[in-house]
Amino acid sequence: MLYQTLLYQAVQTAIRFALTVFFRRVRVAGSHLVPATGEGGVIFVGNHPNSLIDPALLIAWGGRRVSFAAKDVLFQSALLRPVLHAVGAVPIRRAKDHGGGSVDNQDAFDALFCRLADGGAVGIFPEGISHDEAQLQPLKTGAARIALGAAAKTGARVCIVPVGLNYSRPGRFRSSVLLRFGEPILLDTQPDHGAWLSRAAADSREACRALTTVIDGALRALTINAEDWDTLRVLDTVRRLYQPPGLSVEARIELSRRFSEGYESVKDAPDVAQLLYGVRHFRDRLDAIGLSERDLVQSWGWSDILARFWQRTGRALLWLPLALPGAVIHLPLAVVAGILGARLTPRSDVIATTKLIVGAGLSVTTWIALTALAVRAWGPVGLSVLLLLPLSAWATLRVVERYASGRELALSLASFWRFRVEVAALRRERERLQHEVLDVVVRHLPAGMEPLFLEQSQAQVGSAQAGSAQAGDSVPS
Repeated sequence: MLYQTLLYQAVQTAIRFALTVFFRRVRVAGSHLVPATGEGGVIFVGNHPNSLIDPALLIAWGGRRVSFAAKDVLFQSALLRPVLHAVGAVPIRRAKDHGGGSVDNQDAFDALFCRLADGGAVGIFPEGISHDEAQLQPLKTGAARIALGAAAKTGARVCIVPVGLNYSRPGRFRSSVLLRFGEPILLDTQPDHGAWLSRAAADSREACRALTTVIDGALRALTINAEDWDTLRVLDTVRRLYQPPGLSVEARIELSRRFSEGYESVKDAPDVAQLLYGVRHFRDRLDAIGLSERDLVQSWGWSDILARFWQRTGRALLWLPLALPGAVIHLPLAVVAGILGARLTPRSDVIATTKLIVGAGLSVTTWIALTALAVRAWGPVGLSVLLLLPLSAWATLRVVERYASGRELALSLASFWRFRVEVAALRRERERLQHEVLDVVVRHLPAGMEPLFLEQSQAQVGSAQAGSAQAGDSVPS
């Protein structure tokens, strides 16, 4: 038991380190809603847009020791098998993986029941398969069957905790992800949805379908759904143009969810199409000059641009001495991992997982090989190489990121006047789009829906317009 705990903790630490390197930012919201160890069995149910990255995030930041139901074909991989066993994964047979006939998963269900009865935590992705869609797919009833079955057969206290996994750009190295935990669905104290165990005893299929509907609603409240990732990013820009400053993460997600849900019913309206076209063009102009929307609210003089440039490059210069030796090793590994990540899998939703596994495997293998050579040449002192190489890899990553983020700004310095004019034009365009967003929200707000932050947003736009008029829409020098 102690060995398994230590092994799980070691794997958890390694996964968290790898994800911290892969993602620029990992945010967690609602972790206080997850029942603590000793408060009964927990079933985490989440959306599944990014293959093995999804369970890895729950292992790293779920707050519980999580066991997963994983398709049995994954256990055939020599690379994945020891990791799956270390995290207590339970193999599930899927009909599509075994000729399309009926399959017997009773042993797997019994194993999951036991873990829940012991107060453990289980992770399930009820969409059934990872996908590359920007919206939640129809849910299978497996999570509901396991929850109701465990509660009925073992008498254990079981709750379902929905978790939304929101990626800025799935598959992209150094992108961002938000894990958002929702209110637990308590099977024994949830009167609003009926007495689940009584319903299951009377009609198990009807109870499973009803509980799956509840899970679906909970996940949709925690995720942002759209027809494709580009539309999702444009809607996120619309949300930023609308919202007042200082919103919490939860409020931003709720606002994003409302925009993505409402978009489906109004996307064919001419004014909505025109708005999204303008927002997309605005984003492209921002990307071209290398700025964010936050950068438009400040004055930009020559000294400001120089200060920003040195601020972005100064830290990279501090990392540079440590990064230079490692760059020769790690940059080729990153290129190889990126190429293999795209070529080793035909499915786009598995690219991030492949990049992570290939990159980690190549790095660790290279570090061990170079350390062995160093020990052979310098004796025990050579072991220090095993500590310096990961640190050098991190330094290389920081230097490359700083260079990439400062490149567009450096180019702007070469044509300072064009930069200033473009910033002023973008500021005016942003104010125009803010007005347009507010007008479209008012025209298409569903009947009976209470608007979020409408008055604050209108006040913000009015204040910005007054400030712009006072400044003469110029960028001070």
